[in-house]
Amino acid sequence: MATRFDIIAAGFTNDSATARTGLGSADPAFRSSALRALARMGELMPADLASAIGDDDPEVRRTAAELAATHSDVDVVPLLDDADVFVAEMSAWCIGERTNPRDEEIEALIRAATSHPEALVREAAAAALGSLGDQRGLDAIIAACSDKPTVRRRAVLALAPFDDPRVDEVLRAALDDRDWQVRQNAEDMLNPRG
Repeated sequence: MATRFDIIAAGFTNDSATARTGLGSADPAFRSSALRALARMGELMPADLASAIGDDDPEVRRTAAELAATHSDVDVVPLLDDADVFVAEMSAWCIGERTNPRDEEIEALIRAATSHPEALVREAAAAALGSLGDQRGLDAIIAACSDKPTVRRRAVLALAPFDDPRVDEVLRAALDDRDWQVRQNAEDMLNPRG
């Protein structure tokens, strides 16, 4: 039976057979390590990720969401509502890293940025929408600029790719925010250095 070290090492020695043994392990650390090893070798399949997205362990689901960023055919939208906030956060990040997100992914990010019960997920969704620069996400980012301070900080920065008169209005308003980091981000956006 392979140890976790064997599974991790397999990713560096192109031993996909050993790495794959970890996918069936009862230990979630083995399963996460196997996913990473297979990704390192370029042997990670969409079916591997789809299976891991349904895993009982949140760390395995989080790893799957992270690695799915380069597998746009793997649906991570259900993970935006995961019971584990860090899985949901990683799902938002994943979608924000995709080059051609589907309409339903953009819509899911918009919903998450405006109505997810966890601020961390709203923050990640607003950042992902900014990363994508899709005009459909602008209203959600603007709304996030009125959320909790941690969300506002990221939302102000997420306005960067948009050329819309409302952006300058929001940034000027953010110069008077109660949170100094929001004010600083707005200042940096309005008056970039260098």
